[in-house]
Amino acid sequence: MNEFYDVMKLLKRFGVIIYTGDKRQDSMVMESEVKELYDHQFIDQQTYIQALLVLRREHTS
Repeated sequence: MNEFYDVMKLLKRFGVIIYTGDKRQDSMVMESEVKELYDHQFIDQQTYIQALLVLRREHTS
């Protein structure tokens, strides 16, 4: 998982679609959703960390 689009695909697999029109805002909401998936053990730790790194990189750009 290297790109923002990869995280979007991950969330879509679980029926989560996020679009606010602001990519930075989207990444913040997506981070929250990824955390929920990890907390409920739907994704493993490696996937969680990779997704967070991609999303946090998006926050700073």
